[in-house]
Amino acid sequence: MLGCTGENLAHRRTPLLLLLPALLALVGCATTPQEDEILASTPVVRELWREWGSVVHVSRFSRLKPGDQLPAEWQPWGLRSGRRQTEYRLVDSTPGTVLEAFADRAATGLYRKIRISPQRQPILEWQWRLEQLLPGADLRAASPEDSPARLVISFHGDPAKLDFDQRTKLRLAKAVAGEPLPYAMLIYVWSRDIAVETVVPNPLLDRIRLLVVQSGADRLGTWQLFRRDVLQDYRMAFGEEPDDIVAVGVLTSSDNSQQSVHALYGDITFRAR
Repeated sequence: MLGCTGENLAHRRTPLLLLLPALLALVGCATTPQEDEILASTPVVRELWREWGSVVHVSRFSRLKPGDQLPAEWQPWGLRSGRRQTEYRLVDSTPGTVLEAFADRAATGLYRKIRISPQRQPILEWQWRLEQLLPGADLRAASPEDSPARLVISFHGDPAKLDFDQRTKLRLAKAVAGEPLPYAMLIYVWSRDIAVETVVPNPLLDRIRLLVVQSGADRLGTWQLFRRDVLQDYRMAFGEEPDDIVAVGVLTSSDNSQQSVHALYGDITFRAR
């Protein structure tokens, strides 16, 4: 259970709770205090228009040059947690230019603020490559919870649908991390030993759900291409209809397991059916 104060909560080893709030370190125009004090996603839906094309390119790393600066729309997150920073840079690989992540007992990520309708563009495509897993990491536990590769999709929603317990936990998360959370997060992960298609609720915040899309070491060292129906995945994970996507991020972390891990991320695209 969550502690009763931010001080108690801060002493728990809860990387998603402490790091993922920074995924939406969003500053928007002044809005209704009751909404904005709870959800980071509210300013986004007021600030951005929906992407209307049949293809939405969230990232096109392959069109950049190795060694280039990261695109301005991709921002670091997790810096306020005080944890060591994961290193991200553009490098050359088999598909062309890709995003390299190296975490040495570190846990920060990158995110892009973008507004996408999962009803209009539900098909998510991306690829990643891992060289090693993290022995001892367990996505089901608050303390050795680490993952070498995560793709994080953040959603808006109606704050009136949140019950008292959910609102309390979100306020505590904001008090600890200094940033609010969105309405919900669906996180695609590569697990060490959990079966593919398993939904893993975050042990402290039930508005965060992990969905295992890769498991085990069989495909290490090779590029893996994924095509997911985010609309169906959200329904499966949360048992409800999703509102707009408001941010997409990546996270490679190894701080809890105190190890080093290396991952590569390719282009990320949403498409209409």
